[in-house]
Amino acid sequence: VLPTRRRRRMKRDILELLTLAEERVSAAEACIHRQRDLINTLRRLGYDTTDADALLVAFEKVQAQFIAYRDRLLDELEEIATR
Repeated sequence: VLPTRRRRRMKRDILELLTLAEERVSAAEACIHRQRDLINTLRRLGYDTTDADALLVAFEKVQAQFIAYRDRLLDELEEIATR
């Protein structure tokens, strides 16, 4: 069992990290949306989208990492609450 003071400090730190993680998830989602719009525009105009598609895949991989990190923080927060 963690001392109350330490548990509060850990909770505060995790909440700060969670805020940053949520901001990154949101920013990455906006980036992915813009990239999809760009790809659609390029296709409509008849341009090759190979590089743009590859960049979208990279964005989506990074987004998955951001989401996984955020979810780990949520799990840690829940774990602290039950200690």
